[in-house]
Amino acid sequence: MSITRRLRTARGLLAGYAATSAVHLGAIATGASVLRHATKPALMPLLAAQTLAARGTRTPKLLAPALLLSAGGDVALQLDDETAFLAGMGSFAAAHVCYVTMFVQQGALTDRRRTILVSAAYATAWATLISRLWPGLGELRIPVAAYSLLLASTAVTSAGRGWRTGLGGALFLLSDTLIATRIAGWKELPGHELLIMSTYIVAQFLLASGTLAALEAEDADREPEPGAFAGLAGERLSAPA
Repeated sequence: MSITRRLRTARGLLAGYAATSAVHLGAIATGASVLRHATKPALMPLLAAQTLAARGTRTPKLLAPALLLSAGGDVALQLDDETAFLAGMGSFAAAHVCYVTMFVQQGALTDRRRTILVSAAYATAWATLISRLWPGLGELRIPVAAYSLLLASTAVTSAGRGWRTGLGGALFLLSDTLIATRIAGWKELPGHELLIMSTYIVAQFLLASGTLAALEAEDADREPEPGAFAGLAGERLSAPA
């Protein structure tokens, strides 16, 4: 596939993701449960396909799996069953392992000072949140605590790849925190489900697009400036024998 055709396909898939997201959020807002359940499983596969089309063979190997594992979690969480909920949490946990591994491989922890500061901030937030949620989590205490550590790890490592991925990691944490407060029996905010899904949809987009943008910027930095080879050749030709 030519670059032009591939990029055109990527733009079409991104438009599809945006449209499906809008329909899904509209379905939540209007209480159209059938449409909500029909659109949710399509979200992450569309975004995964878009990332593959946008960068082709240079797409990070773990990005599409992270999105597709998230899709598996989306499907499982639509079932009103504790076993399905745990399966969905496990699928999302695997997605976070993919994200963390990918970000670390890309050098997210290179800046040690920033990593320490961001880790300390998220560790404090995690400990505070878990201590508040703990009494209401019941038998899900250990699974939620373990999963939330992976979620915080994604937030920490995503911050090391730029503001866009960092914001994506933070919004993912916020989205799942809203789910955790529901499990713990906290009073729900107005439009609680809409907040969960809107932050999740934006979070995944920022994680994916931010990852690709960071790689494109790094590729551009590695490319020689126009005329660099010509200038070097001219210096060699003009140099005394």
